[in-house]
Amino acid sequence: MQDLKPKWNAVLNKIESEVTAVSFDLWIKTLEPIDIVDGKLIIMSPTTGAKNQLLKLHSEKLKTAIEAVFENITEFVVLDPAEKNEFFQNKEVIRNTEETVSIKEPILPKNALNEKYSFDSFVVGKSNQFVYAAARSVAEEPGLKYNPLFIYGGVGLGKTHLLHAIGNFMKHNSSNLKVLYTTCENFTNDYISSLRSSKDSSNSLFRGKYRNVDVLMVDDIQFISRAERTQEEFFHTFNDLYQNNKQIIICSDRHPKDIATLQDRMVSRFTSGLIQDIQQPDYETRLAILQKKVQIEKFNVNNNVLEFIAKNIDSNIRELEGVLSKVIFYAGLLGKKEATIEEAKEALKEHITTTKEKITADGIMERVCKYYNVSRTDMVGKKKNKEIVDPRQVCIYLICTLLEDLPLAAIGNMFGGRDHTTIIHARDKIAGGIKSNYTLSTTISDLIAMIKTEN
Repeated sequence: MQDLKPKWNAVLNKIESEVTAVSFDLWIKTLEPIDIVDGKLIIMSPTTGAKNQLLKLHSEKLKTAIEAVFENITEFVVLDPAEKNEFFQNKEVIRNTEETVSIKEPILPKNALNEKYSFDSFVVGKSNQFVYAAARSVAEEPGLKYNPLFIYGGVGLGKTHLLHAIGNFMKHNSSNLKVLYTTCENFTNDYISSLRSSKDSSNSLFRGKYRNVDVLMVDDIQFISRAERTQEEFFHTFNDLYQNNKQIIICSDRHPKDIATLQDRMVSRFTSGLIQDIQQPDYETRLAILQKKVQIEKFNVNNNVLEFIAKNIDSNIRELEGVLSKVIFYAGLLGKKEATIEEAKEALKEHITTTKEKITADGIMERVCKYYNVSRTDMVGKKKNKEIVDPRQVCIYLICTLLEDLPLAAIGNMFGGRDHTTIIHARDKIAGGIKSNYTLSTTISDLIAMIKTEN
C-alpha cells in the first residue's frame, strides 16, 4: 500500500479555506485515505453520520481538491468503520454508486473566484445595505462609479463574500473583462518572488499580472508590509490602474486611517473614493442568514432552532454558520432527520462555555496592541501621546466590559499600577464616546467580534 499521507495533507490544505472551521474539524480533518483501487481513492470516515454529512455538504469541494493533488484519480469512495472492515477483508470497493463521486469539473487556479459567493446568496440587512448597494453598483459599472471602493469591517461579516460576488457578477455579465482577485499576502509574496527571480529582474511579469487587468480586488490590505519597496510597488500599481479608469476594490478589517503600516499617500488614495463599512448583523439579519444557509444547503432544521442560534450568536456570520453546522452534525450522529432545539442547546452550551473560559485580560490586551500596532510596553507604560492613550483606554474599556468580575484594582495593576479612579475614567470615557463617535463605536464592535472569534 502506497504512502498517501503527503498528498492527502495537500488535499486538506486546499479544502480548509473553502469550508467553515467547524465543518473542517468535524467532517474533513477526521478523514483518512487508506488505499487507491482501480483509479478510486478510498477514504475512511470515523462514523456513518460523519460520512453522510460529508457527502451531503462537501463532496464537490473534496473532489476538486483530490483532482488537483492526485494524478489519474477519477473517483473517490468514503467508507464508514463497518465498510472499512469489509474492504480489508474482500479488497473491494463498496458498490453503492450513490457514494461514488466522479471527477469531471476543471480545477480553478489559486485565488479563483468562488462561485458560491454571489449577490443572490448575500443576505442584505440594516448592517450591510449600503455596502451591498455600492458593491452592486461597481459590479454593474466598473471604473465609472466609486473608484476605488474601500470596504472595511470586522472578521466574518461578509467582506470577502462581496468581493467574490462582484467578480462573479462581472464574469457572467461582462466576460470580456479581466478580473483579478488576490490577497495582500499574495501580492506581497508575488512581488518578493519577482525580486528574487532572474527571469523577472525588471518585474515585467509581476507588473503584467497586476496592471494588465480591468478590475483589481485586494483582500486584507491591513497586512500590507511596512517595507518601503512593497508599498512603493503597490502605490504605482494603484496609480497605473486608476489613471486608466480601471476599477480598484479593496477590503480591510479597519478604516484606512487606522492601518498603522499604511503610508500617508496610500491613505490619501484609498480615501479618495467611496469608503463603506460592514457592521455586525442585527437579529433579523442573522436569522435571515441562517434561513438562507438552510435553503441553499438543503438542511432540515426547525425554524425555532434558527431563532435560538440567531439570538445567542451575535458576533459574526462565520460563527453563526459554524454553530449551525455543529447542530446539523449532532442531529446526524443521533440519527435524526431534522435538527431540533435539543441539538442547538447542546452545541451552544459548549460554545458559550468555551468562549467565556478562554477570554482573558491578557488576550484582550494582545488583540488591542495588534489592532493599533502598539507595543505592550507602551500600552502599560507612562506615555501620554494620543497614539498610545487612545488604545490604552479602549483596552481598559474592553477588559472592564468583557470581564465584569475582574476587580478594578487588578486591572490597574495590569496597566503599570494605575489606581482605580484612572481605570474608571478610561472606561467611562470610551463608554460615552461610543454613543456619539461612529468610528469609535465601529472599532469597539470589531474588536469585540475579533476577541470572541479568536477564542
